[in-house]
Amino acid sequence: MAFGTLFTRGNDNPRTTAIKAVAKANNLELNIVEADRENPTVEHLKANKLGKIPAFFGEDGFALSECIAVAIYLTSQNEKTTLLGKTKQDYASILKWMSFANSEILPPFGAWYGPLLGFDTYNKKSVDDASKRALKAIGVVEEHLLRHTYLVGDRITLADLFAAGIITRGFQYFFDKKWRQENPNVTRWYETVINQPIYSAVAEPLEFLDKPKLTNQAPKKAEAPKKAEAPKPAPAPAAEAAAPAPPPKHPCSLLPETKFALDEWKRYYSNHDEAESMKWFWENVPLEEDYSIWRMDYKYNDELTLVFMSSNLITGINTRLEASRKYLFGCASVYGENNNSVIQGAFVVRGQDYLPVFDVAPDYESYSFTKLDPKKEEDRAFVESMWTWDAPVVVDGKEYAHASGKVFK
Repeated sequence: MAFGTLFTRGNDNPRTTAIKAVAKANNLELNIVEADRENPTVEHLKANKLGKIPAFFGEDGFALSECIAVAIYLTSQNEKTTLLGKTKQDYASILKWMSFANSEILPPFGAWYGPLLGFDTYNKKSVDDASKRALKAIGVVEEHLLRHTYLVGDRITLADLFAAGIITRGFQYFFDKKWRQENPNVTRWYETVINQPIYSAVAEPLEFLDKPKLTNQAPKKAEAPKKAEAPKPAPAPAAEAAAPAPPPKHPCSLLPETKFALDEWKRYYSNHDEAESMKWFWENVPLEEDYSIWRMDYKYNDELTLVFMSSNLITGINTRLEASRKYLFGCASVYGENNNSVIQGAFVVRGQDYLPVFDVAPDYESYSFTKLDPKKEEDRAFVESMWTWDAPVVVDGKEYAHASGKVFK
C-alpha cells in the first residue's frame, strides 16, 4: 500500500527530487500526481490549501505542505537514517542549507531562466539582475565547499540531496565548461551528489554543457509564413572580423628556455622501478637552475575525517592543476586513519617559485609550501618517501602510516 500521495509537476521539479530520493531509499511508495496549480483538485487542496507544489497527503490522512517539511518527514520515517545528521547542530545546519537553497538560489534561478524559456515576460535588466543574485548565492556555496566535502558533516545528508536538486537548473541551462573551471568546488560536490545511488535512482542523468544553453536574449517568437519574395542581390562581403585575442600565456612559459622537458622525467618514472627512478631524477633534473622542489602540507588536518574524503581533496586539487601539467610533477598522500590523518606531498615545479604553477587551483591556499634544498640529505629523503610511499610521516611528534596516495604527472 502506498505511504501517501505527492502532488508535483514534471519529472524534474527541483523541489521534489530530494523528496522522491528519500522516499525510494526508505522504501516508501508514493503516488505521484501531476498537479494543475491553476485548477487544483479537491485532493490537492487537502494537502495544500493554496494548491501549491510539492504537497503530501498520507494514507493516514496526514497532510503536509512546504517542500523542506515534506522531505524531512519522509526522511525521518527511517529511525536509523544518517541523512539528518549526527547532532542537533548537524540537524540545524541541514535546515539552514535547505532553506538557503530554497529561498536564496531557486527564486533568482527561476527569474533567470523563466523569461528566457518564455514562461515569464522578458526584460533584459531583470534577467541580468536575477543571474547576478543567483551567482552570488552560488558563490556562498563555492566558498563553503572549499574546505568541506559535503554541506554538513563528513557524509552526504538531506541538505546535499535537496540543494543539488535546486542547483541542477544552473547546470541544465547556464553552467558551461568555463563556469565549472571557475567554480571547481560546487562542480566537484554536485558531481559527487548526483552520482550517489540514492540520487541517481530518481533523477535523469544530466550532461554538462560546453556552452550555456540559454543566454540573456528575448526568446524567439514564432513568425507567420511570408510570401515568396524575389531574391535580393547578395550583400557585399563584410570586412573580415578581427582575429580573436590569443589566450593568456601560462606564467611559466615566460621563464628562460630549458633544455630539459619535465615529460622526460615523467616517462622515466612511469617505466622504471622506484629506486632506479629516484637515482635518475637526482642525476638528470636541473634543480636550482630550471626547476625547484617543494613540500606541501595541508593546513587543516584537524578537520580531516574519513580517509577516502581526504583522498578526494587531493584528487580535487590535482584536477584543478591541469593547466600547469607540463610544468609540474609530484605526489600527495593521506597518512593515518579515519578521523586521525594528515596530508603531505612533494612536487617539482618549473622555476624557483611554486605560486605560478599552483595558482591555477583555487584551493592551493588550503596548503602551505616549503622550498626544499636538493643538497640536503633530509630534504632528498622526504621527496623520496613522498614519491615511493614506503615510509610513515611524523607530525607534531606523532607517526602516521601511509594510507592513500595520488600522483600528479
